[in-house]
Amino acid sequence: MSMSANLEKRINKQTFERYLSSLRYSMYVITHPFDGMWDLTHEKRGSIAAGNTILLLFFLTNLWNMRFEKFLFNRVRWERVNIWQQILGTLFPLLIYCVANWCLTTLFDGKGRLKDIYLGMCYSLTPYILLINPCTIISNFVTKDEGDFLAYFESLALVWCGALILVSVMQIHDYSLMKAIMAIIFSIVGMMIIVFLLLLFFSLISDAVAFFISIYKEILFRVY
Repeated sequence: MSMSANLEKRINKQTFERYLSSLRYSMYVITHPFDGMWDLTHEKRGSIAAGNTILLLFFLTNLWNMRFEKFLFNRVRWERVNIWQQILGTLFPLLIYCVANWCLTTLFDGKGRLKDIYLGMCYSLTPYILLINPCTIISNFVTKDEGDFLAYFESLALVWCGALILVSVMQIHDYSLMKAIMAIIFSIVGMMIIVFLLLLFFSLISDAVAFFISIYKEILFRVY
């Protein structure tokens, strides 16, 4: 084996080990949120690859839950589930939040980059993956009355994720608690504004295309 092949193999191994290390780091983040979120971005303990993996697992967890949760606790009809809608329903709000939060915090002395905000969001989803998957399995072995126990853990997953998102804003942007809460609230408002502008933009494009198509048809009608 040539020296270049050995070097490439070593680099690939180091890259993979770095990926596994950043993925395992999500467990530290959810149990030590303040130190974890700080080191995630400031000490480069996280990676985009690991963040994408967590986001993919979050999406698959939602699908798993919709498909295999016991019918007593699940009102979703699987045959009506559109995978593409689920993908957009997962990715679109997250990406819009990241953009809105980045735009807002840039104006108010936020220290985080768009990449850091994205990583903080992705790593904050880890508790949802860890708690919802077992709940989905257990739901098939409990009665409806015992389902309150599962509802508690599902609520815990959401609260835990929300708390991690709050901490991520505090640590990534070096904000106080109240400033981080206000940043999240205004980021949600910013999301609404961005969605409105996108809808307005696509509506104008659609009207413009329809206008030019009507002109083209009118020209064809008069010529021929």
